[in-house]
Amino acid sequence: MKNRTKTKRNLVPPRIRIHLSLSLSLPHSHIHSRFVQKMTKAVAFLLLLVYILSLSEAKSIVPQPHAQRSFKINATQDAGKCSYSVSIKTSCSSTKYTRDHVSLAFGDAYGNQVYAARLDDPYSGTFERCSTDTYTLYGPCTYQICYLYLYRSGYDGWKPETVTVYGYYTKSVTFYYNTWIPNGIWYGFDECHGASASS
Repeated sequence: MKNRTKTKRNLVPPRIRIHLSLSLSLPHSHIHSRFVQKMTKAVAFLLLLVYILSLSEAKSIVPQPHAQRSFKINATQDAGKCSYSVSIKTSCSSTKYTRDHVSLAFGDAYGNQVYAARLDDPYSGTFERCSTDTYTLYGPCTYQICYLYLYRSGYDGWKPETVTVYGYYTKSVTFYYNTWIPNGIWYGFDECHGASASS
């Protein structure tokens, strides 16, 4: 008795089989191609977003305070024409309190200056850590305030966080310190762009 091996005949002609195999493989490659395109677009978008954010951060740099050895107090100005509210916030990393002598001066680009010879008062608890002290000062009427300096003299040390000035004829302006004020020198900001207070 002979053994027979049955083989099933493929009833599909060769050309049709090739066509079917190609048509079955096309959807997979097409989906893969679309996926790669989407991923490429997503990566390009993320890179563009990172670039835009880096540019915006570079433009928002806050000016740092600096020492001004040539700063001069204008003692000849008429005091009392305009009133100003000055709010000083002491940092929570400052000393518990300070007994140091603290002075303040601010003004505009046209020579108008407001000067407070002494703001500190050890007996009333001014400039305590994490506190905000507000003062009403009187001086000449100014245009937009563009410079502000603090002067400290003593041994306790003091770290203000911000100083904000409000005036009737000027927009409120905040100067961001958040650093220790050095001893015996005017220390602050001059954003008057050429017409500085020290000139």
